[in-house]
Amino acid sequence: MGEQSHRRVLSFVVRHAWLSMRAAIGVELEEFGLTVPQFATLMIVGQSPGISVAQLARLVGSSRQAANEMLAALERDGLILRAPHATDRRTHQLSLTELGHARYEEALPAVQRREAELEEGLTPEQCEAAFAWMSAMSNARQGAVRN
Repeated sequence: MGEQSHRRVLSFVVRHAWLSMRAAIGVELEEFGLTVPQFATLMIVGQSPGISVAQLARLVGSSRQAANEMLAALERDGLILRAPHATDRRTHQLSLTELGHARYEEALPAVQRREAELEEGLTPEQCEAAFAWMSAMSNARQGAVRN
């Protein structure tokens, strides 16, 4: 295998792009006292109030234990609430506090600005194609996990 062989493995290229983006966005989020996984959690819980810890862990690609540890920090900071599920005593439902919603809304423009900077040099068509492809791959993966 030559030095160039890893460039033909799409998953490696996607991972490298993700790690680069994560690092760049992580720098932006420091100003708001958030990490990339915490920001993602605020976004997901804001879009899906009442989501369970297990559902959240699947969506952010972590273990339930790791999700619980992150949630403990967000809860301690007053950004997330965990409430017992009405019918399943083993499950907690997650929601954003007013502070959590405000923190997400404050950080979102910085993340969007940094993403736009990272996309400079790409055409709108390239950005749209990349977004569509990644969304399709994510949906295909989620379908495969369910089957």
